[in-house]
Amino acid sequence: MMDNILYVVGTPIGNMGDISPRAVETLEQVDFIAAEDTRVTLKLLNHFDIKKPMVSYYEHNKHERGEMIINRILAGESCAIVTDAGMPCISDPGEELIRQCEAAGIKTVVVPGPSAVISALAVSGLETGRFTFEGFLSVNKKSRSEHLESLLDERRTMIFYEAPHKLPNTLIDLYNTFGDRKLTIARELTKLHEEIIRTTTKEALRFVDSPLKGEIVLVLEGKKAEETPTVTREEAVAYAQKLIDGGMRPTDAAKEAAAMAGLKKNDIYKELL
Repeated sequence: MMDNILYVVGTPIGNMGDISPRAVETLEQVDFIAAEDTRVTLKLLNHFDIKKPMVSYYEHNKHERGEMIINRILAGESCAIVTDAGMPCISDPGEELIRQCEAAGIKTVVVPGPSAVISALAVSGLETGRFTFEGFLSVNKKSRSEHLESLLDERRTMIFYEAPHKLPNTLIDLYNTFGDRKLTIARELTKLHEEIIRTTTKEALRFVDSPLKGEIVLVLEGKKAEETPTVTREEAVAYAQKLIDGGMRPTDAAKEAAAMAGLKKNDIYKELL
């Protein structure tokens, strides 16, 4: 363990068994821990019999606490930043601390751990090659609507975090905005009541009047590319002939018809001759 370093440490999103030996070792050896909620982190530390001083670091104190943490690291201490569950700095005030470290020339080291985003995506049954993480939707109706409408043409799989009490309205908004698409609801990941619901935005409306409980991750299917209509060779030739009859040069007509049908220009041109 080296001094003058900020360690970004991933912690379990529910199941204590998911923490890595390296994460435990790091928490044992740093000088202090910056925690989103010290009460939550204390349970984790007690579980692994780790005795370590903590400072709270969350959205409403991140500026003043960030400066204090930076000064302590510059003075020779090492710090681990953790969130209540999962990877710090992802949809989390920790990202600001990373920028402060960069500005101060402080080295940052990541100790990877569980992530609700990746875990939900992996079991969603939807496309995983390309995706976009959209975090929490705003509670402000206008901002929320603008956010969703900006994603209307998004072809990548979309991932959202949601609180259970806001889920009913979110499900309504998803259906009203995107129509009927595949949707996976991942609830209480890695916990006792973990549930993966593979459904659609329309079918999911059944949860509006019977809300789900627990931590929620929503994985939404991206927009499907419009299929190119199938055009036969005969239809392409007839189209080219129509263009020629209208005054277009045969080579240009063959080129345009070939592009429409996904064929070679010379094939169309030979048919015309």
